[in-house]
Amino acid sequence: HRSPPATLSTAMPTATLSASASLGAPTRAACARAGRTARRVALRSPGSIASSSSSRGVVVMAAAASDAAPADAVEYFSPSKVNLFLRVVRRREDGYHDLASLFHVIDLGDDMKFAKSTGTRDVLVCSDETIPLDSSNLVIKALDLWRRKTGSTQRFWVELVKNVPHGAGLGGGSGNAATAMWAANELCGRPALEAELLEWSGDIGSDISVFFSEGAAYCTGRGEIVEDVQPPIPLDTPMLLVKPDIGLSTPAIFKALDLDGRSTEDPLDLLERIKSEGCKDEICVNDLEAPAFGKLPELLKLKERLRGAGTKGVSSVFMSGSGSTIVQVGSDNVPEFVREDAALFRSPARLITRKRGEWYKPSGLWKK
Repeated sequence: HRSPPATLSTAMPTATLSASASLGAPTRAACARAGRTARRVALRSPGSIASSSSSRGVVVMAAAASDAAPADAVEYFSPSKVNLFLRVVRRREDGYHDLASLFHVIDLGDDMKFAKSTGTRDVLVCSDETIPLDSSNLVIKALDLWRRKTGSTQRFWVELVKNVPHGAGLGGGSGNAATAMWAANELCGRPALEAELLEWSGDIGSDISVFFSEGAAYCTGRGEIVEDVQPPIPLDTPMLLVKPDIGLSTPAIFKALDLDGRSTEDPLDLLERIKSEGCKDEICVNDLEAPAFGKLPELLKLKERLRGAGTKGVSSVFMSGSGSTIVQVGSDNVPEFVREDAALFRSPARLITRKRGEWYKPSGLWKK
């Protein structure tokens, strides 16, 4: 994670430009757009990435193109993640930060379809009109990376229906990128090993690598060093995700981080404690909460209200990643104040895992 240059605006749609977030939410207007039959399409040729103006020109020209799914399109679930704890170990000389975090993949996710294309261009169809469809999109970056590493020239048709909210700290865009790499590799006969997909994924984003774990992973470095661990709590533990109608820029949060205000807990001790004690507020620490709450004071208020709601079964309430999602562990019951606030995104979630050679599937323990 690198601190942003001074010119970076926090209003920038970083969800589609970085590996830390993505756009859309099942309880908001984006969900309604997801069901529309008229969808945005980008046809991208190799030459279209030469400049931002040429990329945008491709998007505009492709707006009227047919977006009908190919008959052989294959569906894939694109999951997101939560950080059950997140310690910032140090700020490196190159501007990035070394982390020590327990990531876990969850079953709030986007819906994707993939098919091999006979043309010379990738086709990306998306339900969310705010997502760029050019080479800044992590799906396109992932396909380009996979082709570069495998030597393949195969192009793809991709449909992306967004459910994971923007600027949420849930890694929805990273999940899209990982799913795209996995799907491309599957459709082309697995020219790359899973270990290679894991290794390559760090080239385009820090959070992508965790999705090539088995679901629960202790991640260090920028987040790209992944060690599989056993799920620390039962997979059917109910969780509720709540997010205000404002996202947070990951680079801006890291830039605002006061290293002197970090937790002093040893991350390896946290890893051992969560295995034996489960999720507790004193274990599920997140060093990025302080800068996030400084940028968005209402986020601290949301955390405090969720903790003070007295919902039966709740063991911990904490922020995921760089925010702005607050995670309630132990119950997916929605407090009354959340139900009454239409601006709040909320969704149940469960932890999920996968077997080697298979991709993630929803738990089936809750419905949209």
